[in-house]
Amino acid sequence: MGRRLAARRSGAPPSFPELTSQTCTVEQMRTPEYLAWCDRLVCPNETQHRKAWEYCYIMQAVKEQIGLHEGLRALGFGVGRERLAEAFASFGCEVLATDQAADDARAEGWTRTNQYIETIAELNRLNICEPEAFRERVSFREVDMNDIPGDLQGFDIVWSACAFEHLGSIEHGKRFVLRAMDCLKPGGVAVHTTEFNLSSDDETVDHQGTVLFRRRDLEDLAERLRARGDRMLPLNTHPGSDPVDHFVDVPPYKPQPHLRLLIEGHAATSVGIIIRRGD
Repeated sequence: MGRRLAARRSGAPPSFPELTSQTCTVEQMRTPEYLAWCDRLVCPNETQHRKAWEYCYIMQAVKEQIGLHEGLRALGFGVGRERLAEAFASFGCEVLATDQAADDARAEGWTRTNQYIETIAELNRLNICEPEAFRERVSFREVDMNDIPGDLQGFDIVWSACAFEHLGSIEHGKRFVLRAMDCLKPGGVAVHTTEFNLSSDDETVDHQGTVLFRRRDLEDLAERLRARGDRMLPLNTHPGSDPVDHFVDVPPYKPQPHLRLLIEGHAATSVGIIIRRGD
């Protein structure tokens, strides 16, 4: 049984394609472009699931900003068992996939919930990329997102899918996004998804294993990025106009539609941000 979310609307709902920094809505999930990505990313039975939206959003954002083609270098953070490393590799990109150390993942329960890879081969479990090409193009490295090594530089693409809300606090998440920009070449693009608080721009969840970013947190992040010469695309937090957009799922969660869920009494959904590094 779920709950209903009171609508808070301003401006037009976000679109797919022609992405900006935006929240997940069901209308985006009905477009031909979105459904084509679901097929490409092997999630045809999860088209109205916010995790599928995150994967499709990241790939579409990179396509729109710099294109997807051979020779690009892509860096993923907190990759877990997601499918984006193999997706980027399938376009000819050279990919470095990173995640926390195995011992840390076990301590935090990520291996127990099957969200951490033990071998790099697991990153191509869906065979989105031809196996030989995957072996040539994809490597793996343990990286602490709160302490990114200084030698990670010169990438065209940086991404993370619902990872930086697990770094300990809202401020830690912001610092990660800012620091990750140093990994990009001038003109490169960073695309991240995270948890967004639909209920309040005041009260939220902070200093816990999962935090919820408010609009004001993302606006502050945009200002800090602007101050260093980078640009986050404008933020559209319109919650959507379809009845599905206002249904808040509670445990046990439905397979789909699953766009909003209740976290610590707050309705939350996925939000994506797109950032271009200054030239």
